[in-house]
Amino acid sequence: MHLHFRSYGKGRPLIILHGLLGSLDNWATLARRLAGYFHVYTFDARNHGRSSHSSVMSYDAMVEDVRTFMRDHSLASAYLLGHSMGGKTAMQCAAMYPELVDKLIVVDIAPKAYGRRHDHIFEALSSLDLRMYSHRQEVEEALAVKIPESATVHFLLKNLARDETGRFKWKMNLPALKKHYDEISKGIPLPARFDKPSLFVRGGRSGYILDDDRKLIKRFFPRSTILTVNNAGHWVHADAPDDLFEIISTFLKG
Repeated sequence: MHLHFRSYGKGRPLIILHGLLGSLDNWATLARRLAGYFHVYTFDARNHGRSSHSSVMSYDAMVEDVRTFMRDHSLASAYLLGHSMGGKTAMQCAAMYPELVDKLIVVDIAPKAYGRRHDHIFEALSSLDLRMYSHRQEVEEALAVKIPESATVHFLLKNLARDETGRFKWKMNLPALKKHYDEISKGIPLPARFDKPSLFVRGGRSGYILDDDRKLIKRFFPRSTILTVNNAGHWVHADAPDDLFEIISTFLKG
């Protein structure tokens, strides 16, 4: 499994895992800022961005990808930060292999099942025949017909690329992600508690981490703190980057 990655800065290692249909580019701005204090690694998850495509898409597989990445880069342990799908990967990795994770940060996700929140997105993406379009604006307009949220459309368009013939293609492995969406949406198995410091950051305008989830989080992450960024939705790193930077850097340097 080839994982496309970037690294920034020097210091104690910090690995950042992006969310579903995202890529390492989503965290580039914050990664550069955090590189003033840490050696930051970002990589595209399997079936995303410029990483390898695979018929396997599960949290077990993504945890093993993290372990392999750390071994290949001679990282005995690291700070681990994950958003959404990446947050679930980070939680399971910390619970299964606590010796690899010094501190854990989870952004706007809990270890529970979420149901099929993205069906309309997968349907919109799958309905497009990219061979019909010559300009990016045309793809944007076609997506906007089925997805009214402009921020979501612009987020998805970061997956748009051209192949060797100049035709549009999706960077991510759309068929595999759609096929395994139930696997991505389910609650993750937590075989053990993670007893090291953990931070959960939720968006105040997001419904991903509810007050009722606190008991579940505390059960498996007893040294966790849950903070709310009031002016942010699910994409906290895009909605409130300054707030999130201060929260992350304060927690990791503390």
